[in-house]
Amino acid sequence: MKNRESWVDYAKAIGIILVVYGHVARGLYNGGIDFSVAYFELFDSVVYSFHMPLFFFLSGLFFYKSFSNKGGIKLIFSKVDTIFYPYVIWSVLQGGVEVLLSNYTNGDVSLVEVSSLLWSPRAQFWFLYALFSIFILSSVVYSLVSKRFTIPIFICSVILYLYPSVLPQGFIFGFISSNFVFFVLGVVFTMHLKVEHFSSWSALLGLALLFVVGQWFFHSYLSYKYTDKGVESLLLACVSIAFVVSMSLLFSRANYKFFAYIGSSSMAIYLMHILAGSGSRVILSKVFGIDSVVIHLAVGCLVGVMAPLIALFLIDKLKVKYLLSAPVSSVAINSYNKLLQRTR
Repeated sequence: MKNRESWVDYAKAIGIILVVYGHVARGLYNGGIDFSVAYFELFDSVVYSFHMPLFFFLSGLFFYKSFSNKGGIKLIFSKVDTIFYPYVIWSVLQGGVEVLLSNYTNGDVSLVEVSSLLWSPRAQFWFLYALFSIFILSSVVYSLVSKRFTIPIFICSVILYLYPSVLPQGFIFGFISSNFVFFVLGVVFTMHLKVEHFSSWSALLGLALLFVVGQWFFHSYLSYKYTDKGVESLLLACVSIAFVVSMSLLFSRANYKFFAYIGSSSMAIYLMHILAGSGSRVILSKVFGIDSVVIHLAVGCLVGVMAPLIALFLIDKLKVKYLLSAPVSSVAINSYNKLLQRTR
């Protein structure tokens, strides 16, 4: 995989902006702001048909290289630092704020819900919970088989997506059946496809056409929603991901540095944008009495992206530790190595 920053961060930027839009729009719709039902449902379904599969795909791109360099155990420990730790910290922080401000927001969050984070992720944090689980699963799988089995693994992941009932219901199994296929697609992309094939204007125009036609066919002709899982939703997500990859490659040529910065900061935005977007909605509605959906969407999305970036700047400037990651893995690895030495 070449020139990671030249396109992957652009793809993350596209994805995280769609995430912020999706949550802001849902907050407005659920909060009683005058929102066209048809407009909301269509755009909500279009966005949710591919924006989270995109992030699983991007996470899978560099999995095997990291696995080869670190091995399964060290890779999992490293993801404790960068995925599981922020999942726990921010689930508690956001959940606590939502409990305190439940009278002013859409939600009615209880302390029981917040404290159930180890087996029942809530709000946007389900993605980190699912991603960490998939990293563990992938590390186990590739510890048992070589990379030559990537295509068979991908076929198995497709079967899980199409027939989720083969796994037990509940806990992490639903997350794995719905999203493992896109993670493995990232591994397949790295091993068997050349990113250059997606970097031409003709590729972009062709994929844009497929994206538009695919979304129309899925939502209008079939009258499906993103929750209708099957061959059609899988193909639509794959076409949409390919379209984003092509867009990102061409954006990277223009070198929009701030846009790339948004992508490189996508984790911080993901962790903080709900608080920022909800805060803007409450202030606009309760303080200024504004009920224009256009103003709410524009301000909510802007604040949802910019406020976390400002917070990230301050965190770096003030050298605040342990808000976004923590060196849990170094302690665990040292303990693991000492245990191995004792058993020899």
